[in-house]
Amino acid sequence: MASRAGDAGAAAGLAVEGGAGTLAQRGRARLVAGLAWLACRLPERPLIGLASVAGEAWYRLAPARAARARRNLQRVATWLDAAGLGPAAARAAARDRAALERLVRSAFRHQARYYLELLRVRTMTRAYVRERLVIETPEAVAEAFAERPLILVGLHFGAIELPSLMLVTEVGRPTAPMETIADGPLQRYIASSRAAVGINLVAIRRSRSELLAAIRRGEPVGLVADRDIAGGGLAVELFGAPARLPIGPALLALEAGGPLNVAAVRRTAPGRYAGRLERLPLPPAGSHRERVTALLEAEARAFERVVATAPAQWWAVFFPIWPDLETVA
Repeated sequence: MASRAGDAGAAAGLAVEGGAGTLAQRGRARLVAGLAWLACRLPERPLIGLASVAGEAWYRLAPARAARARRNLQRVATWLDAAGLGPAAARAAARDRAALERLVRSAFRHQARYYLELLRVRTMTRAYVRERLVIETPEAVAEAFAERPLILVGLHFGAIELPSLMLVTEVGRPTAPMETIADGPLQRYIASSRAAVGINLVAIRRSRSELLAAIRRGEPVGLVADRDIAGGGLAVELFGAPARLPIGPALLALEAGGPLNVAAVRRTAPGRYAGRLERLPLPPAGSHRERVTALLEAEARAFERVVATAPAQWWAVFFPIWPDLETVA
């Protein structure tokens, strides 16, 4: 685990991006820290039940958010149904409005579970990860973890903290970019929490140089790449329609000369998880732009396979993904 100095350093590295914050923001960050302290000391299973209740309430209180998730999940379900992939309940959502609504409600519950996991991240020790996480692709994980460079690409899916914690337990401290949010005190709290379990966070605006430096030191790096948060992404087909994906992971892989490894962890039962990893080799030929595009297309196919395992756990559906669906909002 990182030292207190390491925690403070990680938080300070992002503090410049978020600013000191208002009095209300500082109070909110202290409240979150207090809730996290409490969540780390209470039994896990009742908290999971409470998160599900909170997710149901969120679904009822956020109709605009639910409407976007409904549009996005309808597209996912329609694609899965046509391809014959994914759980039967998710495929049924392509044709049955009640099934679609159950999928949307489940998505809210799973995002609430994510926030609980974020509050409890300091409890996710080496022993926790090894006891609770089943690796479905052990050969691919062993191959990836034995090589350098090691570039892990994730999604806003399932238990997003666990792929990085798996790196911490098996390889070493990973470096990962963190989206800058308007709430500086909350940003520092999240950074210090993740630093406490061994994740080195860097601001997005300087992530390229920081990630390359980590790779040159032989350290693993991780990125979340299913949303074009910073802008400048390329449009590739995702679930049958054009969506912009960030080009950072592809550029990093080409510059470092190593494959991308798409990793995801989904929830299978209360406090239990399943993880998988898929290696995407570098395109052997073509111009730089052609190779970047080919990598992004391979990444999109891998994302589809991940989401197909548990569509309700892809909480990117609460945000813009496909421009054509935003125009009908």
